[in-house]
Amino acid sequence: MAKARVHSRHVEQFLVPQEDAKLEDPEETLDESGDPLEESGQTVDTSDEEEIDDSVAEDIVRFEESFEGINKRYRLINRVGEGTFSTVYKAEDLEYHKYENRWDIDARENRKWASPGHRRKAHRPHYVAIKKIYVTSSPMRIFNELELLHDLKNSDSVCPLITAFRHLDQVVAVLPYCQHRDFREYYRDMKVPEMRLYFRSLFTALRSVHSKQIIHRDIKPTNFLYNPQYARGVLVDFGLAERQGTDWHRCACAMDIEDHETKISNSVWAQSREAPPSYPKSDMRPSRRANRAGTRGFRAPEVLLKCTQQTTSIDMWSAGVILLTLLSRRFPFFHSADDVDALLEITTMFGRKKMRETALLHGQVFQTNIPSYSEQGHALEKIILWCTNRSTKDERTGLKPELEDDEKEAVQFLYRLLECNPAKRITAEEALQHPFITKAFEDSECDDDMVDLVDV
Repeated sequence: MAKARVHSRHVEQFLVPQEDAKLEDPEETLDESGDPLEESGQTVDTSDEEEIDDSVAEDIVRFEESFEGINKRYRLINRVGEGTFSTVYKAEDLEYHKYENRWDIDARENRKWASPGHRRKAHRPHYVAIKKIYVTSSPMRIFNELELLHDLKNSDSVCPLITAFRHLDQVVAVLPYCQHRDFREYYRDMKVPEMRLYFRSLFTALRSVHSKQIIHRDIKPTNFLYNPQYARGVLVDFGLAERQGTDWHRCACAMDIEDHETKISNSVWAQSREAPPSYPKSDMRPSRRANRAGTRGFRAPEVLLKCTQQTTSIDMWSAGVILLTLLSRRFPFFHSADDVDALLEITTMFGRKKMRETALLHGQVFQTNIPSYSEQGHALEKIILWCTNRSTKDERTGLKPELEDDEKEAVQFLYRLLECNPAKRITAEEALQHPFITKAFEDSECDDDMVDLVDV
């Protein structure tokens, strides 16, 4: 079994021969994540003796038998998550005290407040998350994820990579075990002041990721492990992440206004727009290929429209979907079966006119003859009132209900996130300066006691 510690070896040494493993220093295919409702969630549990199903126990035994030597360094306790490309286990790190564990925020905080005598004799168990990457994943995908995690090791609110192992064709990544609550347990009850804290933590993570020109591509509640008790969370799962600019091809959205208008006016669509909608008998144009990786319901319009120059702004759209979920109390908010349905769901909100403009921005044509889709769409305020059963007039006053003031502020912020034009969409850095987020400092009564999740 091969082993390497992130703080002492370069990422290229993650997958090393066994004889080099011992450390002397004591320190276009569519890649789609699982459905948000089918993915496992993990609630806060610090128990050492957790009750587990027989099927989970059998899975742990098979893992230990197939991965030689894993049980000598880690005691597997439970299976805490399953996704399309990996399974995650909670485990006790049996060799924790042999290394310098600067990633362990909880231990650092405990030492800060503990008495000197207690610090000397405290030997509580230390837990980690072991991510078993399925052997069906390509070697390049695995290497890409480990390399990106290595590059992000000092980033705020991003789950750091502790180490990685290889045995035969199996690879596991070892990450901190982050206590958090299942999103489904609290999203219906989260108040706007709590949403401010949630998104302050999320955008802190995204600012770190985007500053390194990395696109996460799979922002969703199950990939942001949030602990409401401490108002902090960590961004995880970089299995679909990529560096901005990877496999880019020129897209119409990157052209200047004059060139873009010229391209549109000279297109076949512009010359035949007065004619009834039709398809050419023999279309000689090459097929359009673009990365569409992500999770259904959280993909930005440019991903669905196969933009060939996608940027970090696609993560901001996904964050907007999370905010829409919290405000509407509906999860998942979008639940499409494919990309076409996903575009139509967005059309329901923003209208046919906006979707035609968005498609043209990327050199595509959007048309639908479904009469229920309006031309102008619906205001986000109205959608949230509908979803929260506040759309009928008050019988006594005859007045229509309105959003609370803090909800209105959240909706204005939501408009910046759910901007169909990626060039106009708010960035993570700008989001942290937005009044909706900056007000979190005013609402929070314990900011002085909060720490960055990753401060190594």
